[in-house]
Amino acid sequence: MKLGNNLKRFRFEYDCLSQAALARAIGISRQTVIAMEKGRLVPSTLLALKLARFFRAPVDEIFYIAE
Repeated sequence: MKLGNNLKRFRFEYDCLSQAALARAIGISRQTVIAMEKGRLVPSTLLALKLARFFRAPVDEIFYIAE
């Protein structure tokens, strides 16, 4: 199993938010955002919850299990 995400879609729906702006808003690097969007990085629980809080969305709308 692999973790998929809708992070890029959420960024664009959130007023075309850049990767850098999202990174600054939640206190991570832009490279971390890139790695998550490409599926190369599985976020920690804390990071997933920070993203969900930022986007005001359930975690499972941002991240999902891709089989």
